[in-house]
Formats: sequence, C-alpha cells, structure tokens
Amino acid sequence: MTRLTTLLASALLGVACFVPANAADTVLVSQAELLKRLEQKDPDLVVLDVRTADEFAAGHVPGARNVSHELLASRIDELATARDKQVVLYCRTGRRTLLAEDVLRKAGFKRLGHLEGDYLAWETEKRPVERSSP
Repeated sequence: MTRLTTLLASALLGVACFVPANAADTVLVSQAELLKRLEQKDPDLVVLDVRTADEFAAGHVPGARNVSHELLASRIDELATARDKQVVLYCRTGRRTLLAEDVLRKAGFKRLGHLEGDYLAWETEKRPVERSSP
C-alpha cells in the first residue's frame, strides 16, 4: 500500500488526516521489513511508538521506545542519539504518527519511516508484541 493510498484510506474511514508539507520524504516501512530488521538487531534502527504510555504498556512493537506525540517536542532531547539513525514511527492508526513526523523533521531528523498499517495492523497480523507497566 502506498503512502497516498494509506492516507486516502484513513480519510475515507473518517480519521482526521494531517499531512505535513514534507510527508513525502518519509519512507513507508512494511511490517515484514521492520520485523526482519528487529530480528537482525539492526543498530541503525530506532522504533518510536508515539501513542500514550497506557497504550504502549498494553502492547507495543518489541524494542520500541515510547514518547507520546503530545510530549515529543518537549522530550526531543531524549532522542538525540537517534538523530542520525532511521526512526520508524507508529501509533494506532497513523494520525498521531504524521504529527510526530512533523515534530521530528523540524528538529532535524531526516531518516524517518512510517510503519505501514501502524500498530492496529501489527496486532491484527499477530506479530510479536511486548507489554510493560505504564
């Protein structure tokens, strides 16, 4: 599914869609590709879950870091070591990911990826999930 198709599908499903001016610079990362890179323990990869802490605790992509999209601008320094790595973002359905991409891009992050289908698809496909305390 292309990024445009994902955005159109989200809009048709009634999801509020915010598309940053440079969203086209973000690479759409397939679930299979992310899973493979996680299994290989790719040192150039940072997975960022931009959902709330409670959503993250209930289940997340293994090894993901959690910074809610609402707190991202104020906590951007926590991601300083990720600035030159590929950061693959996801939320539940994609809307918050787009907002977070804009924040990261304005902070100088250039290698951004968006997990295709976000967490909802990851969970639906019964991919590996970690759980933690909020």
